[in-house]
Amino acid sequence: QVQLLESGGGLVQAGGSLRLSCAASGRTFSSYAMGWFRLPPGKGRDFVAAITWSGGATLYADSVKGRFTISRDNSKNTVYLKMNSLKPEDTAVYYCAAGPVRERLYSPYEYDYWGQGTQVTVSS
Repeated sequence: QVQLLESGGGLVQAGGSLRLSCAASGRTFSSYAMGWFRLPPGKGRDFVAAITWSGGATLYADSVKGRFTISRDNSKNTVYLKMNSLKPEDTAVYYCAAGPVRERLYSPYEYDYWGQGTQVTVSS
């Protein structure tokens, strides 16, 4: 069993930066891939970024590529999402997820555990 707790969301102006954190409990964290997904207001859930269990590979949605960076520290059971050059369209509730994903890192159905989410609001 893995429990996930996101933090770091907030209100920021367009062009600003935020760093989201997702702290995980459980001994299996280091064996799980981690993903970030977001739920914009009035829209469906979108894939944002993912990282393999070792941190050796990452994957990004085209909409955030070059602006967001996902990383993990297995010694701290934490995954991060650094978000730069934020845009109003990045406004959403951001969720982290964990699972024994080997291939489809972009698919929410591959993840077994989800956090409660943290709100990110980008003003224009």
